[in-house]
Amino acid sequence: MALAPHADNAGATGEGIIAPDLQLFVFALFFIFGGITSLNDIIIPKLKDLFTLTDARAMLVQSAFFFAYFVMSLPGAAIVRRFGYMRTAAIGLLTMTAGCLLFIPASQSGLFGLFLFALFVLASGITIVQVVANPLISLLGPPRTVHSRLTFAQAFNSLGTTMFPYVGSILILGGLARINPKTLSAASLDAYRTAETQTVAHTYLALAAALVFVAVIVWTRRKRLNEVHDHTRSMFHALDLLKRPRFGFGAACIFLYVGAEVAIGSVIVNYLMQANVMGLAAEDAGKHVPFYWGGALIGRFIGSALLRVVSPGKILASVASIVVLLLCTSGNTTGALAGWSLLAIGLFNSIMFPTIFSLASEGLGPRSAEGSGVIATAIVGGAVVPPLMGLVSDASTRSFALIVPALCYVLIAAYGLYARRPAVTTTSSGATPRSSSH
Repeated sequence: MALAPHADNAGATGEGIIAPDLQLFVFALFFIFGGITSLNDIIIPKLKDLFTLTDARAMLVQSAFFFAYFVMSLPGAAIVRRFGYMRTAAIGLLTMTAGCLLFIPASQSGLFGLFLFALFVLASGITIVQVVANPLISLLGPPRTVHSRLTFAQAFNSLGTTMFPYVGSILILGGLARINPKTLSAASLDAYRTAETQTVAHTYLALAAALVFVAVIVWTRRKRLNEVHDHTRSMFHALDLLKRPRFGFGAACIFLYVGAEVAIGSVIVNYLMQANVMGLAAEDAGKHVPFYWGGALIGRFIGSALLRVVSPGKILASVASIVVLLLCTSGNTTGALAGWSLLAIGLFNSIMFPTIFSLASEGLGPRSAEGSGVIATAIVGGAVVPPLMGLVSDASTRSFALIVPALCYVLIAAYGLYARRPAVTTTSSGATPRSSSH
């Protein structure tokens, strides 16, 4: 996939297409898929209560959602090569709409498995949109500021993850404390599940309407970019990028980071409800989730400025190390300190995904969409690490289970040290290697 300046982009330079209006469009996509993803943190305690699930089974919500990244990322990159960025974004938004609508039959059936399927379809659309958004924001500007620009775009992702859980906790978690499903007969339990899951269905029905509106806007701008499409390579051709150590290690760290971030976000509500932590009611604990994602929002605005003057690798190693310390603090203390040290992790998570992504992607050039597809596949870590943490939690305690994400962040810190120097590229003619622009 290659981009050429459209007639409307006459001011573009050889360093990238300077298109402020398209950058705003991409920021909106980050906001949308970030907010919808964070609603999983609210759905998990709701479904855990309704279906009386263990911690490990409740985490299947994240497994169903993030497994879509494994299945759909490479096809998503192939769709970009075939149809272009804007058309692919519309396809992704409509797929997200279908996933939201599937919550209606899932609610009517009262079956946990149908909720998982609806989440998978929803996440498939998000995967396609994310494969578009990450490389597009990198291409819509000069390479020298790509780390900063991608981090700034991720701030809009964090804005969505901050706003959606607060509203979701009011709409979805408000009734959890009123009835104990374990005390109901089989018939009463089925009726209760159907009634209570209606709140989930109504929330996603409203999201479906909003997504259709955005998809129509995107479709009207489908010719905004003058793109040269590539129909020749198979979608698996991108996997050869994993042979590059910097890219391969970076993709592995995306797996670890997303898994750790999602695992922590998923456990926050139940963690804060524990008597030895903060002893909050479900709705009040849900209202604390925005502090976790809000920290990422603040951190990304700060990080977008710092990344212009400080080595991205050094910043990544530093914040990952701080997160390890916060996890150790939370796991070995009680009360407010245990709760707030866990919530504070969001601030230091802030720059990790965009920094790992941009460090791994340095020098990919026209293969940016392929690289984004491979990296998006690695987001399947969100399907693997949370259930692993749930198994450890069921076998011991939620506090001890924090060791699982802690180990992930140790390896992320190591990647920051490994990638602290600019990537070196070699021209096809064998000319002297040169450093990347950052």
